[in-house]
Amino acid sequence: MVLAAPGTNRDHDVAFALDLAGADSRITLLAELLATPALLDDVQLLVVAGGFSYADALGAGRMWSLALTHGVGDALQRFVAAGHPVLGICNGFQVLTGTHLLPGSLAHNESGHFQCEWVRLEAPTSRCVWTEGLDPVECPIAHGEGRYVHPDAAGLAGAGQVALRYAPGHNPNGSAADIAGVCDPSGVVLGLMPHPENHVIARQHPRHTRGRAGGLGLALFERGVRYAKEH
Repeated sequence: MVLAAPGTNRDHDVAFALDLAGADSRITLLAELLATPALLDDVQLLVVAGGFSYADALGAGRMWSLALTHGVGDALQRFVAAGHPVLGICNGFQVLTGTHLLPGSLAHNESGHFQCEWVRLEAPTSRCVWTEGLDPVECPIAHGEGRYVHPDAAGLAGAGQVALRYAPGHNPNGSAADIAGVCDPSGVVLGLMPHPENHVIARQHPRHTRGRAGGLGLALFERGVRYAKEH
């Protein structure tokens, strides 16, 4: 299930990435899930897509996370407890921290403005099923509130919950300890600010015609889909 809310703009990109990774994806509107929480019973993997839900009018991801918490909070907790992988990208990451499925929060970029650029991600050893053995990935960011904040980043890393970091020397938004993505204690829930769904085929890289395409984000989706199939 690729979950979309009013303002979401990456749901079709995520569905394309999941299909390439071997999933059978379906875009589901938030209103549909709120009306029928039992829809979660028929899926094995959930992605909260990126975008500008509700135009970020009350803060990035806030209205979406409130709707999920009050509408399907118990169903989401059961979904995670059953070991089903969950991924939140950009606005979706903000949503997952807002629902307390993930630790920490996202604040305004240190630069004070919206940023859109390509970054390189590295996957340290962690509990995360989405990033296990993942080679470095290159993909874009596009956010104004992407600075990851946590009171004990070192403790989070020690617990194996830092799943992705920005490559040394280029932390685009001032995130604590260069953190680009974190997972929950079980490792099945991952949130990240960059958009791996926008680099799943080589020609999406701005330098692909110059012989440099970097690591594809497709590998991250393949790991999530494989875990869902095996479990």
